[in-house]
Amino acid sequence: MNSNYPAPFNSPSSPLRSSISTLPLATAAWRFRATSDKTWLAATVPGCVHTDLLAAGKIPDPFFGTNELSLQWIEERDWEYRTIFTVDAALLAEEVVELVADGLDTVATVTLNGREVARTDNMFVGYRWAVKPLLRTGRNELHIHFRSAMDYIRSASPAFTPPKEFNDPVGRCVRIRKQQCQFGWDWGPRFVTAGIWRDIRLEGWTTNRLTDVRITQDHAVDGTVTLACAPVFTRADETIICTAVVSLAGREIARMEFSGADGGSHGLTIQHPCLWWPAGQGTQVLYDISVTGRDALGRELGTIRQRVGLRTIVLDRSPDQWGESFRFIVNGRPVFLKGANWIPAHCFVAGLTRADYERDLRAAASAHMNAIRVWGGGIYESDHFYDLCDELGLLVWQDFMFSCTLYPGDDAFLATVRAEAEYQVKRLRHRACLALWCGNNELVSLNEQSLHDSAARLGYEALFHQTLPEITAQHDAVTPYWPSSPWRGVIEAAHANGEKRGDTHYWDVWHARHPVKDYEKWSFRLVSEFGMQSYSSPGTNATFCPRGDINIFGPAMENHQKNRAGNQIILDYVSRRYRLPKSQDDLIYLSQLNQAYCMQIGVEHYRRLMPRCMGALYWQLNDCWPVASWSSIEFTGQWKALHYAARRFFAPALVSAHVPGDEKPKIGNYRDSTIGDVHLHTVYDAPAPAKGVLRWELWRLNGRRVLAGRKSVHLGPGESVRQASLDLRPFMAKHGRDNLYLRLGLEVARKTVSEQTVFLSPPRFLDLPRGTARVTARSLTANEFELTFRSPVLLHAVAFELPGLVHTATDNYFDLHPGIAKIIRLTLSHRITAEKILARLRTRSLIDTFV
Repeated sequence: MNSNYPAPFNSPSSPLRSSISTLPLATAAWRFRATSDKTWLAATVPGCVHTDLLAAGKIPDPFFGTNELSLQWIEERDWEYRTIFTVDAALLAEEVVELVADGLDTVATVTLNGREVARTDNMFVGYRWAVKPLLRTGRNELHIHFRSAMDYIRSASPAFTPPKEFNDPVGRCVRIRKQQCQFGWDWGPRFVTAGIWRDIRLEGWTTNRLTDVRITQDHAVDGTVTLACAPVFTRADETIICTAVVSLAGREIARMEFSGADGGSHGLTIQHPCLWWPAGQGTQVLYDISVTGRDALGRELGTIRQRVGLRTIVLDRSPDQWGESFRFIVNGRPVFLKGANWIPAHCFVAGLTRADYERDLRAAASAHMNAIRVWGGGIYESDHFYDLCDELGLLVWQDFMFSCTLYPGDDAFLATVRAEAEYQVKRLRHRACLALWCGNNELVSLNEQSLHDSAARLGYEALFHQTLPEITAQHDAVTPYWPSSPWRGVIEAAHANGEKRGDTHYWDVWHARHPVKDYEKWSFRLVSEFGMQSYSSPGTNATFCPRGDINIFGPAMENHQKNRAGNQIILDYVSRRYRLPKSQDDLIYLSQLNQAYCMQIGVEHYRRLMPRCMGALYWQLNDCWPVASWSSIEFTGQWKALHYAARRFFAPALVSAHVPGDEKPKIGNYRDSTIGDVHLHTVYDAPAPAKGVLRWELWRLNGRRVLAGRKSVHLGPGESVRQASLDLRPFMAKHGRDNLYLRLGLEVARKTVSEQTVFLSPPRFLDLPRGTARVTARSLTANEFELTFRSPVLLHAVAFELPGLVHTATDNYFDLHPGIAKIIRLTLSHRITAEKILARLRTRSLIDTFV
């Protein structure tokens, strides 16, 4: 009965089959232990050994202090889990009883009542095994032995050692099909887990079973949509009749009956379909489709339900004036991808709930994002994740789980990858949000020299240019496939290639420490990674730092900075733009301001390039533990300055200033500025045209206005337009560039929808006026408030915090202009008074950080 690969079956999210007898095993009383120990401890399923050890009080909080370093012994042990469960006669009366394991992490031997059922070696595959002969009425025991991943790695694919390691400090984690960032990354710790990480159960059925339904869409010129349903059963049967029903918001839209015996597709036509659109382009209508099979006696053989959005998606790579386009067209409309990269939501991914995903995905949608890239060093996320992306209109760029380091290409490895890919493609192919299958993350760009070796190139191409595209074509055929990110059709990773075709990861800013303005040197077609680190807030840092060890260069903080040069690079970029801060908290604030500024420069440049550039996905949206990183949302859920900035620079209607010049030091450390002109652009990606008013004002820091102008503008969907150019040299000559700032605004329907403040020198050289924001609070409901900020002088990057109060705000890290009120909508998690909010409120602006 041993089997390393699964029989095809529907995913755990796939809907219930009413004819299936199910015995849940995850809710049974599980015990676990290291195989070298005698004592069994209570376990949680789904779960993993680290969280079980923590719950049992056997290890300290893995995230606290430097505890990570003392927990590496866990990966060297073998672990075993067992449970006792009761089977009744009704289940055993079924013709077939199967043990279904949706996720075992990773090298497991499954034993039922003392007899081996199967061995597994892939975390990313769900398994199903026929076990009725091993079961008995009454008491049964299930035992799962997890071999040390490190022990497995030392013996698996012994002929293959990657030519270069990039993230695994021990090495060779590519030999195992397991979450790669468990072995360490430059934003995450090394916690190599083991355990039953997704649902496990028994399922019984008789006669036949509906195992899968492939649903495809045909969009006709007249607007109708035909949904083709192709059911799959465990056994061929000429008498099977299927019923397919399409409903919307509980109302039946279409129904048909057809023979389920021929294995073909059968279509239901929807006459007046409501299309699914990415966020910002329209609504996210989702239809419910149920397919039920019955045999000749009318016995139900199972029902499968799926939610689908009616839409078309194309990766357009047509020749154009710049080379070859790289843009996504949804329902015939080109869509500029606005979003970020996603890493696992937690270091310990077992048992993540919808709420664990919802916080950060809703935050992405709140920041006007329409796309998320699921990065290839993590996991294929749970159905909660894709449910939310469907509902929120977040297109998913889905990497297969391969990242950075080269992988084996032998037959055994390709076989397990094939099983993994088939399972995941079938699981996710119906998703409205699914925009792209991508073979890997950065294998080409990081291994350019190694891939010139013929043997390495052969193994790489067997996996990413043969196996994966074949599987996606066979089991999906709708969603486009892209072999790597980045990829420009050639091994050479020169930036010039990215200006012509494909997608780009641009890391000269950060890793190479190039000036931030270097973003503007290149006209890439789509940028799927670029980023800048910052520190998490003092509140988040306090969750893992022991008292007395909260210094950013101390042991605890250093352990929570996983990029080898991270602290130095943060300080380098901060020092180029800001003055020496008064305190560490001020340094943290400055690091976040710098991160937001860098991403604003990059994203606005890419948006201004539209339609040559058609996407900007910054690195990264979220964290998997409290850490200094490139994220815009901290592990605790607090938004960094970047996420508030993202809400502004991803806005559907954007005013953007392009300052072609820059300031650099020259011999003698004298300041050399080439800033003179400022070009004012509008960028617009909403689906309907609009009229607006662009306004600009040049101010002295002392509060005197020296220039003002306005222009009526037409905002066309998908258009970036240079609306005006200002020559500011005469004003800088008269008033001094260190004494001036430009204030921009874009109004639509008499409402300001986008604002920007432009300095003509780095802020460290500005003699900013000193002042303090005055704040009033007004209750709207028991937990909703309106905060009004005012100041008699310019306050740059006003940031407020409410220590100890969980809240969301419509804006933060904003500029406060003299005499102009800034109104913020605040929502708290519980009831409170306005007076208590003001008592807790703390504010700072840039001038407050200066020594």
